[in-house]
This record gives sequence, structure tokens and C-alpha cells, in this order.
Amino acid sequence: MWPPSESTADNGRLPLHSEQDIVAGRQQVRKLAQQLRFSLVDQTKIVTAASELARNAVVYGGGGELRWQVRRDGAREGLQLEFEDRGPGIPDLELAMTDGWTSGQGLGMGLSGSKRLVHDFEVRTARGEGTCVTVCRWK
Repeated sequence: MWPPSESTADNGRLPLHSEQDIVAGRQQVRKLAQQLRFSLVDQTKIVTAASELARNAVVYGGGGELRWQVRRDGAREGLQLEFEDRGPGIPDLELAMTDGWTSGQGLGMGLSGSKRLVHDFEVRTARGEGTCVTVCRWK
């Protein structure tokens, strides 16, 4: 079981085990993006990516955790999100990153679509050990 939800002004985490957790994660990301004064377009992009990646963690990874951190690099600020699960891992990451490919009933836009919505994107995955997707959108 993941640790309980906790947060500070600049970082925190939420469990991802159900549809309600996906909604809570999406709401938290929207709140953070608003606090950082992201434009409406940038808010929509990071929230959409978060929703897709949270759903992947729940549906394909059997549940996991969302972690966030406000990043600062000189004068710019960004919102970094990590979605980690302990599921089966992604057997073929290159294939999974291909538009239109899906291992389920989705549209096949989760990973590749999310990558287009953020500035930084990284996937770590290992068979039988799970997957961690880290994204960052800069203001």
C-alpha cells in the first residue's frame, strides 16, 4: 500500500487506485497549475497529460502514486509530475510510444499524447517491476 496523501507548498503525493483517485489527481494538478499562474492553455495541457498518465497507472499498472514538485530554474517555474506503479511494466516501450497503439480499449494516445503536452518527458519501466513516467511543464 502506498503512503497516505501528503503535501507541502511545493511538493506532495496522492495514491492512484481508483477512478476517484484519478479525479482527485486531476483536480490537484489543476489547482497547482493555477497557483503557479499557468495560462489556461498550459493548465489544460498539464491537466490532460496528468489525467492520461494517472489512468494508465490505475488501469495498466494496477494502481500507484502521483508525486508532484514545483521546480524552479532561475526565473522560470515548472510543475513536475511523477506517476509510478508496481505493475507488469511496459514490454515494448518503443511500440507503446507509437501514436494509435494501445494495449487495451483506449485510443492509443496516452503516452505519446502526454509527451506532446509537456516540455520534459521520461519513462522508466522494467518487466515485473512497474513503470514511472516523469513529466514537467514549464511556465
